[in-house]
Amino acid sequence: MLAGRATDMAVLHAQAFDEPWSAKAFEELMASPGVFALAVEDRRLVGLILMRAVAGEAEVLTLAVAPGRRRQGVAHGLLDAGLATAIAAGAERAFLEVAEDNGPAIALYRASGFTDAGRRPGYYARRGSAPVDALVLAVTLPALNSKGP
Repeated sequence: MLAGRATDMAVLHAQAFDEPWSAKAFEELMASPGVFALAVEDRRLVGLILMRAVAGEAEVLTLAVAPGRRRQGVAHGLLDAGLATAIAAGAERAFLEVAEDNGPAIALYRASGFTDAGRRPGYYARRGSAPVDALVLAVTLPALNSKGP
């Protein structure tokens, strides 16, 4: 869906993060096994999720939403679609890292069933301040089209 759109992805990422990824970084990630991206567009890219699903596990690599489109369900929709795509690819568990000071993102992930799995001290650089710890969160994914006993 986003093949050839690395520059657009980098521009959106720069709107969302203090340490944005370059277009080259997006190109390299998109060429990696099991990596997929989903997006929301409204004349331009307003939200994206980049994930990897390999060997029964999925990882949310990044989730970014343009500032003017936040708190409108874009991130929630992307996360749901990304996890469904990961399940279809055979993932049974998903992981992600989130800055411990990113309350809205943590609330989103917790609402989707993610729980604490670890911490990475000083993982995220911050302009003009000390680095921030990353919370490692995980969720067990339901089997696609699973049926109860």
